[in-house]
Amino acid sequence: MTAGTERVLRIAMPWLATAGLLIIWELVCVVCNIPALSSVCSIPEIILPRPTRIFEVILLRWDILLEFCLQTLWTTALGFLIAIAGGLVLGLAIGASPFVYSGLYPLLIAFNAIPKVAIVPILMIWVGVGATPAIITAFVISFFPIVVNVATGLATIEPEMRDVLRSLGATRTEILTKVGIPRAMPYLFASLKVAITLAFIGSVISETVGGNRGIGFLMLSAGARNDAPTTFAGLFAIAVMGVLMYALCALVEKRMTRWAFRGELVT
Repeated sequence: MTAGTERVLRIAMPWLATAGLLIIWELVCVVCNIPALSSVCSIPEIILPRPTRIFEVILLRWDILLEFCLQTLWTTALGFLIAIAGGLVLGLAIGASPFVYSGLYPLLIAFNAIPKVAIVPILMIWVGVGATPAIITAFVISFFPIVVNVATGLATIEPEMRDVLRSLGATRTEILTKVGIPRAMPYLFASLKVAITLAFIGSVISETVGGNRGIGFLMLSAGARNDAPTTFAGLFAIAVMGVLMYALCALVEKRMTRWAFRGELVT
């Protein structure tokens, strides 16, 4: 197999796997709803609609889905950007100072252990319903992995390297900026790819519990009407947005930390 063929197959595999899953899903729904088999394995649309039915709903209601998708994407992206800024600052502080690490890390772990769905009602009391609770929830749920990975990246500087740099006259700030931060970049981008998917979870949870816009609110309204195709269309929309944002983070990672990869990962 040539390098070009292998590259094409690697690009095509996600699409082939997705198409195969949807075809199997469609066949199962069709076969189980054949009149001769309906008494044995009937799957009504309210339980599991066919993918073709879901795509039909997407085409019929694309304007409504687009409006609610943009709302969710906006709240998620804003909360995610705030999490990046705050996570970088706190991660650098924790990784650079053992005293900050000892004081704040246990609090971060305790806060991260709290189910985020339990925070949304409190946010609704504080700031009301709407986009603000979704932004805060997206920030809260994606903040912890960024902090931990940045701090871990700084902690990977070997003590021997620190000693050598100090013997050459490097200050603590120079070690942090010229060695520590570049060393932490792969860890940062690894956390961003995880955090962006968590941010979508946070914003959709908030929209479902106490929102008046967004995909979560649309899915909740559709579920109340027993409109399963619209609910699944919302799930598809969230999945597509999550994959696109993940791909964007991976693209920026490849451009900014190309030196950290080897072989085929650099292509």
